[in-house]
Amino acid sequence: MRGVHLAALLALLSVPQAQALWLGRLNPNQLLGSWYVLAKASGEKDFAVEKATKNIEGVVVTLTPENNLKMLSSRHRLERCDLNVVELLRQASGWVFENPALGVVEFRVLSTNFRDYAVVFTQLEFADEAFSTVELYSRSELASQEAVHLFAKWSKGLGFLSQQQAQLQRDLTCAHKAFQVSFLPMAAPGPLQGSPSQWQCSTAGKDRGRGASMGESGSPNAFFGFQ
Repeated sequence: MRGVHLAALLALLSVPQAQALWLGRLNPNQLLGSWYVLAKASGEKDFAVEKATKNIEGVVVTLTPENNLKMLSSRHRLERCDLNVVELLRQASGWVFENPALGVVEFRVLSTNFRDYAVVFTQLEFADEAFSTVELYSRSELASQEAVHLFAKWSKGLGFLSQQQAQLQRDLTCAHKAFQVSFLPMAAPGPLQGSPSQWQCSTAGKDRGRGASMGESGSPNAFFGFQ
């Protein structure tokens, strides 16, 4: 599926105007902390072929003083685990984030219960391909029925075919690497504790707006699990 504008898709999904407005103004503090990525829908050209080999991934979300999102991820790619950090810049209005230099056109939360899950939409545009993804973030390694239902609903509503959707393999080895290298005062996924000064991860200090690879791949889009 090519890159799409979420506003048009929200209309197709008959999302009430008030809810659509709320989605655009979601307070990012609800997203801070560590998450398992348990399921993914993707329009990336090789995803349908490779999805059976992809394991559960980990993401640690922090907030910069400028209200940008800094995201440390451990993504399973081609039988290895890559650690990457990227900063997503807040758009002029609403809690929607982007980093066009890295091909991230839009990053936003579609649905969350503000406690243990979030359904996240990302629109990506690279030189050779443009596509979108929907991911299921979970505080625990097992998603609730509510979370799975909403992930499936959004994925189907946004046009992803069944072969473009996957429940990631239940191997937590790669996911835990992101949690281990961060300075978060916890050993398992959950919301952030302490003051903002404690929320910076071990990859802080990189150039703002640029992705920094900590693994074998230097590709900026490695953060999103794609080559």
